[in-house]
Amino acid sequence: MEEVDVEPSPMLIPSAGFHQRHLGFEWGPGDLLVYETNYKLSAGSPLVHVVRKDEDICSPILLLVPDSNYRSVIRACMEELQQNVSILLAIELIWNLCEVLFIDAAPAGSLLLHLLDWVRLHKSDVDARAREVLQSESPAQHQSYWDVVISLVLQGRMDEARQVLSKQASLRAESSSVFKRMDVLLQTMPIFNPTGTQTLTEFDVKWRHWHEECDRCLQDNTFASNRHLETIVKILVGDEDTILEQKELLSTWYHFLVTRLLFTHPTIKPPDLHYYAQSSMNMFLGPRAPPEPLDIILLSAFEFDLHQVIKDCSIALNNWWFVAHLTDLLDHCKLLQSHNLHFGSNLREFLVLEYASGLFTHHSLWQLAVDYFDHCPEFGRVYLELQIERIPLDTERKAIKVLRICEDRQMSEQVRSICKIMAKRALRNNRLGSALSWSIRAKDAAFATLISERFLQDYCNKGSFTDLDLLDNLGPAMLLSDRLTFLGKYREFHRLYGENRFSEAAKLLLSLMTAKIAPRGLWMTLLTDALPLLEQKEVKTRTTHALHSHFTDEDIESTKTELLRLALARNLAMAIVKEGTIET
Repeated sequence: MEEVDVEPSPMLIPSAGFHQRHLGFEWGPGDLLVYETNYKLSAGSPLVHVVRKDEDICSPILLLVPDSNYRSVIRACMEELQQNVSILLAIELIWNLCEVLFIDAAPAGSLLLHLLDWVRLHKSDVDARAREVLQSESPAQHQSYWDVVISLVLQGRMDEARQVLSKQASLRAESSSVFKRMDVLLQTMPIFNPTGTQTLTEFDVKWRHWHEECDRCLQDNTFASNRHLETIVKILVGDEDTILEQKELLSTWYHFLVTRLLFTHPTIKPPDLHYYAQSSMNMFLGPRAPPEPLDIILLSAFEFDLHQVIKDCSIALNNWWFVAHLTDLLDHCKLLQSHNLHFGSNLREFLVLEYASGLFTHHSLWQLAVDYFDHCPEFGRVYLELQIERIPLDTERKAIKVLRICEDRQMSEQVRSICKIMAKRALRNNRLGSALSWSIRAKDAAFATLISERFLQDYCNKGSFTDLDLLDNLGPAMLLSDRLTFLGKYREFHRLYGENRFSEAAKLLLSLMTAKIAPRGLWMTLLTDALPLLEQKEVKTRTTHALHSHFTDEDIESTKTELLRLALARNLAMAIVKEGTIET
């Protein structure tokens, strides 16, 4: 039965109260180890705080209990899902920026285009509001009309801004010239084309001419009659105060950064990016608002400090999935410089190992962790061997899964250990067939001998064998031990006898007796099994001679002995007569 994830019940830690000592703790892949130290507490009562793992994406949805207000539970579930969505959005935001800065490694000119795409992808609410405005009965009169126009301009989406702006121009014939002038400015704004023939210098000259034209319109008060158009032209000339006034539309400092670069420094070079990033964050957040962990991560990325990005993500996100996969990607791209840790592993392998170790604590994802360990050439196998030993083998199905993993990787010691554990468990539950099967897989001759003796003991008590499918198909495995060989051959004797193949059965029984692999306690049983065969005409004469001579040296119960003596004597006499008749 599959394990079920449950919240652990609260547990008191008595050491803090009884011995008045400090508690120490150590984080593990999925749990927290709390231990008592030798340091005594100072004056005052000890405090034990509840320490809980931040489960992030893997957090289970709240359970619906019969006495709950279902609507409140639904709301709680929605809030938890929203929190998970926020985490995923932050992860995507960081990952996408790392692709832009480190993997694509766009040069000046192209860099801003990539950053614009990055902002547009993660600021998609503009599209929803634009659709709402354009689909309304009177778009130009919609309350969000100018917000949409300005938002599109802030993202450098000039063609879309012109399309929305045309709705207003068509309603105001008296000011159509002003709108046309703005339309020309938006239409003629130069955009660098990295695949074209234009050089970066030529683009910069063209952009400066356009920028001067926008500034001239502002100085001439061309748009003074319309405050919204005047705001737009101030944005076009890169007026930082005007851009900052659009905080609600920008919503983040990094959107402000990209917009600021678009209208002041479109040919920004990667080495200069960190200066604009730092100043943009300071300007947008102000002196009173401390940066959030996400802000610190993004700022480290803009500074092209890969190791700091990974370190900050490890702390802020509190899960190894993102940092492990990001580091792996950067390592495959040859972007991550060798960063050896104190125990010899590189940073990429360390993070993958930590993530895989965390997966191993999950009731259903532990199998996935195996693949991650396989891709850690230095310490992956060692970690896998240690984790395999900790897997609870609750069912045979799960044990078989673990066994296949070990067999595929030639982990012979772990294979034997698993098989021995399962064999002993099956034997305790009197499941002899399963116990024998596991002991054979473990190649454990001693345990196979013990189980074989239990099979034979059961046969003596019940007069029949169990698990016939297993015993009839032992094949070469029966050679693991003499007792197992005897068990397999003895079962074969019964099968031959049941098929009325008496001659073959007699030969096999004789070989079992003469090979001296039969347990002494079973000799009487073997001789008893031989009695019916002695009456069969096709049984060879030498069988009777051999059985008689072999039997006479044994100390057997008197009653059964007499019966056997009579039967053997009679058959021996008949054999002698038959031999004499043949000779004459």
